[in-house]
Amino acid sequence: MDREKITLTGVPETLLATLHARALDSRSRRSLLRDRTALQTVRRLDYDFGRTGMTSVNVAGVALRARCLDDWTAAYLARRPRATVLHLACGLDTRAHRLARFPETRWIDVDLPEVVALRNRVLPSPGGDYRTLATSVTAGGWLEELPADRPVVAVFEGLAPYLRPAEGEQLIRRIAGHFPRGQILFDCLSGLGVRLQRLVPLFRRTGATVRWGIDDLHALERLHPGLTCLDVVRGCDLPDVRHIGPLARAEAGLTSRVPGLRDVFRLARFEF
Repeated sequence: MDREKITLTGVPETLLATLHARALDSRSRRSLLRDRTALQTVRRLDYDFGRTGMTSVNVAGVALRARCLDDWTAAYLARRPRATVLHLACGLDTRAHRLARFPETRWIDVDLPEVVALRNRVLPSPGGDYRTLATSVTAGGWLEELPADRPVVAVFEGLAPYLRPAEGEQLIRRIAGHFPRGQILFDCLSGLGVRLQRLVPLFRRTGATVRWGIDDLHALERLHPGLTCLDVVRGCDLPDVRHIGPLARAEAGLTSRVPGLRDVFRLARFEF
């Protein structure tokens, strides 16, 4: 089988790191995601995955983050199976495949044109009411053209830190203003996390830059009437952390004891 040559650089290249992490997780006896599609996709790509610098701790972190967002998404769809899932900056994530048990759901995966083109070449369709949309999430007009006849669960994993603060806040306003009701799920860095970015090998290798650090997630409630922060979960406090390897458990335990560091990475669930 001919492998797909990868030419992505900068921020889009970082999607290969998270794909690789999910594939490595799927090979583990303690796998949280059991994402066989990710493993199959890695084998289809002509890319030096050694560039991602994935360690066991990194793999655990990616899997824990994805598992939390999967669980929140699934919980919403269990109550509203006909909702729209708006999956922003989807990359080569296979969340639609992992949550395919909700056949009534309308699912829209959104990313840059070059990423969507790659996705459509290397990933199988999850089936059902599924489509991809090729655009920048910060572009005007595309969101307002989507049908607003259903509740939405908007998920953006690994996107918020790369946005400028005004872009991130405007994206939340647009989602909450367009759909009748729903939830917004995302991960974020604190201001300290943004300042420490050059300590992260992946950022140094790809040249990607993170810009949006959020210290007070509840302050985002001012962005739209009725927007409420339901949950904020520190990365070091995720419930599945006990199932990962000893090195990742030790790092999570140490991080949880250090003020400032324990809030560097969090996941948030908002409702409107």
